[in-house]
Amino acid sequence: MSEIGASILAWTIPAVTAVLVLSVAMGVLRLIKGPTPPDNVVALDLVGTIFAGIIAVHAIRTGEPVYIYASLVLGLVLFLGTVAIGYYLERGVGR
Repeated sequence: MSEIGASILAWTIPAVTAVLVLSVAMGVLRLIKGPTPPDNVVALDLVGTIFAGIIAVHAIRTGEPVYIYASLVLGLVLFLGTVAIGYYLERGVGR
């Protein structure tokens, strides 16, 4: 990597990490305050997706591509879980 690219990464990775952590905090706040179960499901999916982003940033920081795969798997599991919970909420309890 060039010297310019390394210097750009040196300040962008902490900045992106800080923004992602702030986003997780706001997502958790939405999860706590969510008035309805669908709001809570969307907030939980948001927090999980942001965690996948944090894992991807960690992969860039360490240079380990295995974390990218973990981030992709987490994203797929979150998507499937959200679809399953949405299906359950749409059917209603006891039907």
